[in-house]
Amino acid sequence: MEKEPIKESFEDFIKSFFYGKRSDLSFKFMSDLSSEQASLFIQNLFKDIVDSIDDNDFSSLKQRLLQGQIQGYKEQKNFDYDDGPFHSLDPPVSSMKLSLMTSSGHFTKGNDPKPLGVEDMTQEDAQRRVFDFLKEAPQLSEIPFDTPPNDLNVRHGGYDIRGALKDPNVSFPYQRMMELKSQGVFADLTPNAFSFVGACSQKRLLKKILPVWVKKFQKLKVDALVLVPV
Repeated sequence: MEKEPIKESFEDFIKSFFYGKRSDLSFKFMSDLSSEQASLFIQNLFKDIVDSIDDNDFSSLKQRLLQGQIQGYKEQKNFDYDDGPFHSLDPPVSSMKLSLMTSSGHFTKGNDPKPLGVEDMTQEDAQRRVFDFLKEAPQLSEIPFDTPPNDLNVRHGGYDIRGALKDPNVSFPYQRMMELKSQGVFADLTPNAFSFVGACSQKRLLKKILPVWVKKFQKLKVDALVLVPV
C-alpha cells in the first residue's frame, strides 16, 4: 500500500523557512508573518517575478523582498533596549581616527575563530547550530584593512552569506572605509578592522565582552567606531 502523503498546513509551510525543513535565511522572516500576510506576500512575489522577466527590470522584485523583510521583522522585540549611550561628535570627522566593527562573521583564512570549538565549521553546520551560538559569548576576529578579498572568509548562521561571499563589502565594508580615508573623509584608520558573529549570547556580550572590547579600542586611541550590524 502506498503511504498517504503527509499533510502540511500553510502555517507549517511558512514556519519551515525558519531553520526548518525549508530553511532559507533570506526568507526566514516569513515565519513572523500571519498566514494572510504570507499568502499576500507570495502572491505578489510571483507577480513581480513575471513582471520583472517581461520588463527586464528587477527593481520591483528587490523592493518586494525588502518590504517583506521589514514587515516580518518590525514587530520583533527580542533585542529592544530601553535606552542606550549616545555621545555627540564634537571634533569634525575629518580629524578623527576610525575603525570598523561588524557582526557579519568575517575572518581571515588561516585564522578561523573555531566557533563552539569546531575547526573548519561549514556554513550549513553554523545554520544548524545557530541556537548553540545564541548561548555562547562572541569571538572577535581582527582583520587587516589591506587584506585581499580572496583571503577573507565568512560564516554566520543568522543570515544568507551568499552576497558576502561574492563581495565581502556587502556586510563588511572594509574597502569602502579605505576609500573614504583616501578621500580625506576622516584622518586615520586602525591597522585592523573587527568582526564577530552577531548570533551570540546578548547578555554575555553586553555584560562581559563589550567592556573588554571598549578597553581595546581605547588603547588603539580610536575616536569613533563604525558599527555595521547584519
